[in-house]
Amino acid sequence: MQVLQDAPLAPLTTFRLGGPARRLVTATTDAEVVETVRAADRAGEPLLLLGGGSNLVIGDKGFDGTALRIATTGFTVDGTVLELAAGEVWTDAVARTVELGLAGIEFLAGIPGSAGATPVQNVGAYGQEVSATVTEVVAYDRRAEQTVTLPGAECGFSYRNSRFKADPGRYVVLRVRFGLEDAGGLSAPVKYAEVARTLGVEQGARVPLGTARETVLALRAGKGMVLDPDDHDTWSAGSFFTNPILDGAAYAAFLDRARDRLGPDTAPPAYPAGDGLTKTSAAWLIDRAGFTKGWGSGPARISTKHTLALTNRGRATTEDLLALAREVRDGVWGVFGVELVCEPVMVGVEL
Repeated sequence: MQVLQDAPLAPLTTFRLGGPARRLVTATTDAEVVETVRAADRAGEPLLLLGGGSNLVIGDKGFDGTALRIATTGFTVDGTVLELAAGEVWTDAVARTVELGLAGIEFLAGIPGSAGATPVQNVGAYGQEVSATVTEVVAYDRRAEQTVTLPGAECGFSYRNSRFKADPGRYVVLRVRFGLEDAGGLSAPVKYAEVARTLGVEQGARVPLGTARETVLALRAGKGMVLDPDDHDTWSAGSFFTNPILDGAAYAAFLDRARDRLGPDTAPPAYPAGDGLTKTSAAWLIDRAGFTKGWGSGPARISTKHTLALTNRGRATTEDLLALAREVRDGVWGVFGVELVCEPVMVGVEL
């Protein structure tokens, strides 16, 4: 276990933004993670959990407490059951499952961050979400002061949400178990239309696992969604806003405003979200509100590859980023009457 005082946090985030932590602890075992959490809780000290740093916006003043970097390792497979330590690099773990011929998370290739963060956010992309394969989450329950094992069915998964996110700070994920599929070297059925078009197959078809992974990586790279230290379009948190989910009345009002502004034949993206709800595209809203790729003149700008990513062009501060985010959020509200909700976790700042 390594302990540093007044330690920079910006290099530990994909935005490369934020001030220092009063204390930074790097834990490499589950026992060290639990020990650090318990010590902070019993001392009444603020605690910030760090994995891959791909979903964090840390204020310029930093964090006045203990930042715990979870750097645990562990990748084990028993048949089709995969167990990952929370600190495992997610995209590397996906690559290994593909090499082993196991399907279920191959369309989540290239997503930055650690394995322990995936159930918190119910990470998803290109037609897959981890909720479909997570069977158990082993976590330290700070309220009960004990380690618990939660079945996937009890994790409260929904779109970019979970029991862990809904009760922030209570659980510290230690290990995640997945139930994967041996489909003879083939992927899970292709669900996402863009992936199907790129592959030249019908939705529902299966393709070789390696082809599925490589296709997703290429699509993500084309949108600046695969980390590259030399590409400022990847100095981001990926999608900064979640796709809005609207009830019937809200969607009808949005559709009226969209057609009034853009023409009577306008057809915004719309996907059934259950219980009479409709999900639409945050990227579409941002672009049609006038915030196009590369928009901005300061050190924080919209990605040149994807309107949903806000980026640090190299000299930005967190306040620069937040000013851009507020401008985009307020602009979309003014045009379409739809509120955008930020996806990253805010530390010491508010949008």
